[in-house]
Amino acid sequence: MRFDVVTLFPAMVDAPLSESIVARARRQGIVEVGFVNPRDFCEDRHKSVDDRPYGGGPGMLMMAEPLYRAIKSVKKKGSLVVLLGPKGEPFSQKKAAGLAKKKHVVLVCGRYEGIDERLAGKTDEEISLGDYVLTGGELPAAVVIDCVTRLLPGVFKKEEAPVSESFTGGLLEAPQYTRPALWRGKKVPAELLTGNHAEIAKWREKKAKDLTGRLRPDLIDRKGRPVKSQKRGFSR
Repeated sequence: MRFDVVTLFPAMVDAPLSESIVARARRQGIVEVGFVNPRDFCEDRHKSVDDRPYGGGPGMLMMAEPLYRAIKSVKKKGSLVVLLGPKGEPFSQKKAAGLAKKKHVVLVCGRYEGIDERLAGKTDEEISLGDYVLTGGELPAAVVIDCVTRLLPGVFKKEEAPVSESFTGGLLEAPQYTRPALWRGKKVPAELLTGNHAEIAKWREKKAKDLTGRLRPDLIDRKGRPVKSQKRGFSR
């Protein structure tokens, strides 16, 4: 799979993706990450990528033409172009799983006060991370790539595959423990020490439902079953 990130600040995206699991996946050729800078497609001598908004208002907007040319330089047949912005669909594990089925995703990072609205019409969809404001789309782009990469075949060994993590089945993950069995007066639950895999699975399912009901009741119905999350307007 390949990601191309349209950004004025490629190092902000590349740095966190150059460590740990994603870095290994990149070295193995499971995922490729490329960068394209809109400033390289400006025609004026100042390489201007932003200007004041029509109608007045604070800040500067990214102009449509440099962004459009940058997208066009990497877009090909079958590419999915995603804008990272405040009006987008909330990013979720389900959304990540859908993106993981694509071969090529172009992530467009806004900056300053946003982008010219006409450029949004040249993208396929918009994604947002949450109800808060960041200085640009670079950190969301890194989050999306990290999350999607973890779902690609070959990134994890079979026994390490992320099949029961939080949100994968609509619930939070059950509590987990490691050695020692007794730490500062607190014991590992006895159910996990039995070696009975069926009982351990039942315990984890119950704890996942209990934990979700206590911390994220919006994720389950009255019978403890996962519910579809509602769409909300999120900020970049």
